[in-house]
Parts: sequence; structure tokens; C-alpha cells
Amino acid sequence: MGPHPAVAAIRLAVRRVLHDVLTDVATRRTLTPHPGTPHVPHPPHEQPPPPLVLVACSGGADSMALASALAFEAPKLGIRAGAVTVDHGLQPGSDLRAAEVVTRMTALGLDPIESLVVHVGRDGGPEAAARDARYAALDDAAERHDAAAVLLGHTRDDQAETVLLGLARGSGIRSLSGMAAVSGAGGRYRRPFLHLDRQTARKACMVQSLPVWDDPHNADPAYTRSRLRHEGLPALEKALGKGVVEALARTAQLSRDDADALDAWAAQAESSVRDAGGLLECAKLYALPPAVRRRIVRRAAIEAGAPAGALFARHIEEVDRLITGWRGQGAINLPGKVVAQRQGGRLVIRQG
Repeated sequence: MGPHPAVAAIRLAVRRVLHDVLTDVATRRTLTPHPGTPHVPHPPHEQPPPPLVLVACSGGADSMALASALAFEAPKLGIRAGAVTVDHGLQPGSDLRAAEVVTRMTALGLDPIESLVVHVGRDGGPEAAARDARYAALDDAAERHDAAAVLLGHTRDDQAETVLLGLARGSGIRSLSGMAAVSGAGGRYRRPFLHLDRQTARKACMVQSLPVWDDPHNADPAYTRSRLRHEGLPALEKALGKGVVEALARTAQLSRDDADALDAWAAQAESSVRDAGGLLECAKLYALPPAVRRRIVRRAAIEAGAPAGALFARHIEEVDRLITGWRGQGAINLPGKVVAQRQGGRLVIRQG
């Protein structure tokens, strides 16, 4: 008799991602490290060590299900499996929670295991600040352990929430594309559960008798995502019927495909709209489709020092009017002390 369907589903999702990781590792190891230098394979007695894959585990149902599946699947593929838990220090007893997660990860046979304490700032609000601190800690752990990948337990429900949050911000198609299955430097972060719902992960934990910690922040109406989870999505399903989560997740994938294509178009077109000195020519920008032109403008603003997370659609629209609705208006201030202005038919974006 095979495993419970929920357990089988999470294991299959993880197995597929681990196969992808192995393929990527093999590709990187066979690439010539420097142009013109012949590749010298490892001698038999110096074979590279098995790749390490880490799981980011909070102790919640999603990440516990992910950790258990990684512990089960990784040894069969010759992969080392470890874990990282992040203590944000935002709740009383968070250190005890982190210690409990370490104990649970140890019981699953994961190694190495780290508990990392982070300082959460205030930039961008509490949720964004906590996310930034968490990813910085995960990046650091991955680099110290030379991990081939870090698995994250985001589910289809998380994806649907992310799409709705992007829609509320009005930030364009990239915001609607939600979370990528593969992201981060070198494809470090992998999200195996984006096609699985939250209940599947919770059911997998229950049938395996895995203890689960429910973060009280997830039910706190002070947080936007919590309100969306407990009030917004249920209201949408009541009004529109079941299937809203699946439809939003599908929208994310379609939007990502479109956004990737437009990003590639903008990258190819950028050199053609710059003059010999590298400045953007307004007349040539005007001739491009708006979606392509605004991507070029956004990239130029980020290169000038504007923080990507603080650069919203309204900022880009204001700069775009220097190209499409020029009436002698003055410079536009952007986040990061970046200034955009039109000078002699050129769009100049630089530090103020």
C-alpha cells in the first residue's frame, strides 16, 4: 500500500524539483570556468561532493510538509538535505519556537541545520521588512554552506494572495505574475508547492503525525495578507464561486510568461534607443510600445539607484510623460534620490 495521496503529491513535487536541481548542478560543473580555458574533469579520487539542498522551515504546515518530503526524497537521489529556520524575534518565545523546529528537523534526519536570528527593520512596512531580513539570512546560509538550492513552502493559496496584493497595488503585469517557481541568484530559490493547495500540505503533516506550529501573525488582522486570507479570498469565493484560487494561480503563470517576453523585448530594444553617449533618446522611446518603453525607463531608474521595491507604476508613468506628453515640465523626483528630466530631446535619469 502506497503513501497517503497528500504525502504522495508533496513527495512528487519535491522529487521533480530535486531532479531539476541535479540537472542544473551537472550543467554548472561541466561548463568551462573561464573562456579559453579547457575543462579538466575531476579525477576519480576527487569527485565533487553531493549537492546540498536546504529547506527553509518555519514549523508551519507548508514548510514541515516540505521538509519531510525533502528528507524522504533527497537520499534516494544522492543529495544532502539540510534545513534553516529564521527567528525574526517579533513574538515572545520565538527563540523557543526556533529551537523546537531544529529538534523536528533533526528528527527528520536533516543535516546541516541552522537557526538564524535576524533583526527586522521598518522599511516598507512590517511584512516587507520581515521578508527582506529573512531572505538576507537565507542567502547568507546558502552561500556559507554552498547550497545548490533552498526550497520554500509557498503554496497555490500563497500565490493567489500574492496576485491579489499585486492587483491592489496597481503595479502592472509583473506584480500579477506572483512568485516564480525558480528565483534568486543562480536560481537558488525553488518553490515546489505552487501547484498544490495549503490543505494538501496540512493533510500530509496530519497523516505523518508531524507537529505543526500556526503562526499567530497569519491570523492577525493588522497584517494585510492575513486580512486577505481570512476575509478577502473567502468573500471572493462566496461572490464568484469556488475555483478563485486556482484561477488566480493560473493568471500568475500566464502573466509571468507575458512579462518575461516583454522584459526580453525591452532588453533587446534598449541599445537601439540610446545615443552614442549612452543617453536615452525620447523620440526613439516614443516609437516603442508603452509596455516596452516603460520597462526601459524602469531599468534606467534602478540602474541610477532607485530601489526596485520602492519604484511604483505611478513613478514610471510620471517619467513616461516626459517622453509622451512633453510640455516643458520640470524634473521628477524618484525614490533613492534619483531625478529624471528631459534635456535636449534626451531622457536623463541620475542621482540628484
